[in-house]
Amino acid sequence: MKLSARNQIKGTIVEIKEGVVTAKVVVDIGGGNKITSSITMDSVKDLDLKVGKEVYAIVKASSVMLGVDHSS
Repeated sequence: MKLSARNQIKGTIVEIKEGVVTAKVVVDIGGGNKITSSITMDSVKDLDLKVGKEVYAIVKASSVMLGVDHSS
């Protein structure tokens, strides 16, 4: 697989929360860190995603937003 996106993070699927149209896929990327992706159920089936499968989380965004608590 070769992509233009440079933020490719390898991990293992630890949970898939299936909905009617979309699913939330939780990927363990190590060090106690997880990334959650919301994708269509069609993509879950097409990619044959299952808990325990190794995948790449690919991040391609034009902006990243940050927030802080008002108490900080």
